[in-house]
Amino acid sequence: MQNSILIVDDERGIRDTLRGVLEDEGFVVESVESGEACLEKVKASNYACILLDIWLGDGIDGLETLRLLKEDGVDAAVVMISGHGNIETAVRSTKLGAFDFIEKPLSIDRTVVTVKNAVRQRELERVNFQLQSELAEEYVMVGESVAMRALRKQISIVAPTDGRVLISGESGTGKELVARAIHAQSKRKGSPFVEINSAAIPEELVESELFGHAKGAFSGATKSKKGKFEIADGATLFLDEIGDMSPRVQAKMLRVLEEQRFEPVGSNTPVLVDVRVISATNKPLDGLIDNGNFRPDLFYRLNVIPFQVPPLRERSEDVPVLVEHFNQRFSADYGKEKKLFEDDALESLQDYAWPGNVRELKNTIERIVIMSSKKKITAADLPELESTNGIAASTFRFPTFKDATDAYQREFIQHKLMEFEGNVAKAAEDMGVDRSHLYRRMRNLGIK
Repeated sequence: MQNSILIVDDERGIRDTLRGVLEDEGFVVESVESGEACLEKVKASNYACILLDIWLGDGIDGLETLRLLKEDGVDAAVVMISGHGNIETAVRSTKLGAFDFIEKPLSIDRTVVTVKNAVRQRELERVNFQLQSELAEEYVMVGESVAMRALRKQISIVAPTDGRVLISGESGTGKELVARAIHAQSKRKGSPFVEINSAAIPEELVESELFGHAKGAFSGATKSKKGKFEIADGATLFLDEIGDMSPRVQAKMLRVLEEQRFEPVGSNTPVLVDVRVISATNKPLDGLIDNGNFRPDLFYRLNVIPFQVPPLRERSEDVPVLVEHFNQRFSADYGKEKKLFEDDALESLQDYAWPGNVRELKNTIERIVIMSSKKKITAADLPELESTNGIAASTFRFPTFKDATDAYQREFIQHKLMEFEGNVAKAAEDMGVDRSHLYRRMRNLGIK
């Protein structure tokens, strides 16, 4: 219980006094006289705070009881009390995980304040753990394909370093998941994960968002503002869709990466930072560099460690696992009965190209969980994945002609490479193109 207290003291008078005082403060209080009894109590009940005397007669003492409580994973805040307190004992208590240490004769006022602080701290830790668990579930990387296992292995190797990472992949493949996984396994995991999407912010505001601005720097700047780089000092900064950065911002970004310092908009005072930068793009930066739209020197600064997130169509064996993951998640979120996807439904989902990748699959399963009244889902119950004339519906889902052309060329080239077992020269000859041209096109389309 959130307001339950357990008193552990071999003096009955102290137990009774503390019980009366704490019950007057609205706490639910129980008491025992030994460490052994305390260990038995916590097996059956949860306590927000345990007041634990160090000297407990003939049985195990308070420090040993504290050690066993922490060893058993008891999450109650433990406040040690003693009539023979000294610095060494207080230090030992703290190292063993005690929240605080108070001496006898007890000050009632201080004891009440200490207990309230302990209960509040314990509740904050519980809520924080719950939020972190929910966040971890939201950003879990699901899949056991060779590609996903290799990606997780690469993350485990790179994460503990401070090397800059550039994550490439189509929209919806999970580039942010990779960035968050790197941060979660890094030395900076206790610090914030700060993110900014260059494509989602008007061009005239990107520089201010990244580097902050001084009061009066431009019309509407009524007060100074910290930018993402300063907020991410000592932490991780995730730059999403870097291919959309303007040349002006690219130039300033290059200087920041080189010097780890910058000047806010409208200020001449440099700000020093220690930031790990992880960036991502769904555009082939090689092509942008060739067209003069992205600085090659900035590319080399960002691309210290390249990551390539595979599209869902290249790891279709993960589709059933992802379906089960989203089915369970959304059924719980919406209070719905969990669906049972029949084999023909899973086969149809695996056969589909998923131009929107995992994000599109996620939305599809969410729609089925919400809208379908059936418990068993067959292929006939799925949203239309193909048009009636046999042409994949994904053909008509691309926003531009270029996107559709790139998607077709990517699939065509990959098919030819599979046909010739990865031999680029033979594939190029069969396709009637020069090998160097095919290499360039593969690079621009993100094909290894």
